[in-house]
Amino acid sequence: MASMATGFIKTPSPFHFIRRTSYTHLGAPITVSIAGSCKAKKTHLPLRVSMGLIEPDGGRLVELLVEEPLRGLKKKEALSLPAIQLTGVDIQWVHVLSEGWASPLTGFMRESEFLQTLHFNSLRLPDGSVANMSVPIVLAIDDAQKHSIGDSTSVALIDAKNNNPIAILKDIEIYKHPKEERISRTWGTTAPGLPYVDRAITNVGNWLIGGDLEVIEPIKYHDGLDRFRQSPAELREEFTRRNADAVFAFQLRNPVHNGHALLMTDTRRRLLDMGYKNPILLLHPLGGYTKADDVPLSWRMKQHEKVLEDGVLDPETTVVSIFPSPMHYAGPTEVQWHAKARINAGANFYIVGRDPAGMGHPTEKRDLYDAEHGKKVLSMAPGLERLNILPFRVAAYDKTQGKMAFFDPSRAQDFLFISGTKMRGLAKNKESPPEGFMCPGGWKVLVEYYESLVPASRNGRLPEPEPVLA
Repeated sequence: MASMATGFIKTPSPFHFIRRTSYTHLGAPITVSIAGSCKAKKTHLPLRVSMGLIEPDGGRLVELLVEEPLRGLKKKEALSLPAIQLTGVDIQWVHVLSEGWASPLTGFMRESEFLQTLHFNSLRLPDGSVANMSVPIVLAIDDAQKHSIGDSTSVALIDAKNNNPIAILKDIEIYKHPKEERISRTWGTTAPGLPYVDRAITNVGNWLIGGDLEVIEPIKYHDGLDRFRQSPAELREEFTRRNADAVFAFQLRNPVHNGHALLMTDTRRRLLDMGYKNPILLLHPLGGYTKADDVPLSWRMKQHEKVLEDGVLDPETTVVSIFPSPMHYAGPTEVQWHAKARINAGANFYIVGRDPAGMGHPTEKRDLYDAEHGKKVLSMAPGLERLNILPFRVAAYDKTQGKMAFFDPSRAQDFLFISGTKMRGLAKNKESPPEGFMCPGGWKVLVEYYESLVPASRNGRLPEPEPVLA
């Protein structure tokens, strides 16, 4: 049973929450009331905070893994069925579905779920409630595969690399794959050069197949990182073991610098000020497909470990885990998926920054999305009413203090903004950033990554890394 605390917030500096949240925990209604933004003057806000993990979407985690005693029988059944070969990205989506990140989905989307996702960014549940779902989780097939399925109501899903059956899709429904509509409604453009579109949509089949998923064995990658791939159920167990009364999630696909760390430690301090006793940080790097110029997952995880080893973040109050989803770079549409999935892992606070899930326009010299729209959309998104959105405070390098600090516009000349492009350029050239920008161990890992690319280059130019399939 969730316990309740009532109190007041004193806020000596700006801190914004953009939700009034009401939800149910173990059958009891709970309200978190936070009235607007807080100015520099002392402000007292009435507050009721819940002490317990948030419930998954639909009230329970939908885990689709076959119980161990039945796996042999299911594998034998799969070998008797028409087979669909899966790409690496398809397998990542099987992983996502199998562990309940997309609860209440029970498998790849049927047409009604696909259309609701495209047009409403949400799913209507049998009880009339709404669950957020902003990106289609679908499986494409071509004409030959459709013909091979014939009248069968089930198909086997096969790992194309080793022909190993990994799942069965039951009570299937096959429907047209409206690629242009899917791309335009997910990304807001059909411009060429969208990484996920090029990787997973353009060259796949013109049909989609949905149904209920039975995953025969846990998805493993055998890359030395499986120990970090905790499912929502495992994360909930870990948060409970640590006696967490709040979980705040931070997603990233880049190395952690001290500005990120400042934001995360400051967020924990503020949650303590709100009345929580033991808020836990879920540091949750994305581990599925990423575009070619992103730092690969294995190097990012090395860097994150150094951040903890160097004491930049406290291991006692931080859980580092890999989020298995592929990356769309679909801005305000995709950030809803990122937030919704963390609800299923037990997070009731989500940190969102500038241009979340964004990218540069593929054909024009500008950002594809308005940098402020992601956090605004999250504050209004259907099905995310239970989640408290924590917008970034802007951090920059304070030259007067020699460290990362929250930006003070009254002395803007004292601050240096180091972009991701600038950071990558420094690391490639083995130049050091200003002291205090990133912990030494973490920076060393980043330099080593770019050094690892040099032997394969010619004339001193770095090669383009391959797209990452974690």
